[in-house]
Amino acid sequence: MQVLYTASATASGDGRDGHVETSDGTFTLDLAVPKEMGGAGGGANPEQLFAAGYAACFHGALRLVARRAKADVTGSVVAAEVGIGPNGSGGFGLTVQLVVDLPAVPRDAAEGLVEQAHQVCPYSNATRGNIDVALTVRETLPA
Repeated sequence: MQVLYTASATASGDGRDGHVETSDGTFTLDLAVPKEMGGAGGGANPEQLFAAGYAACFHGALRLVARRAKADVTGSVVAAEVGIGPNGSGGFGLTVQLVVDLPAVPRDAAEGLVEQAHQVCPYSNATRGNIDVALTVRETLPA
């Protein structure tokens, strides 16, 4: 694979109650363990960062395959939900739910575009076979 771009970030402090920052300084953030996991909450966490990255990446892949298909992506949105929990082997695992809105595309065509995007998206390719990723095309109600 020819690498086109490399992102670099560093974590410091107390892990999930620490700090992350990109090498170029454009992104810096204090982290906090969520209350649901026994922490104080009130700050961002790695699962939120992963959800944001996956949603943005998948939306880009979706828009790419939609352009190729000449589909109207007006109003398109991708939401990602990342869950974390014990994996039964002494460690932890993740789940992902991607919910896609394509209001200008008929449902069958939208589902096809979402499946195509799942094959193109680098996050989907990286997680395939490692994380359960559920894809949902949200039913868009007529205006």
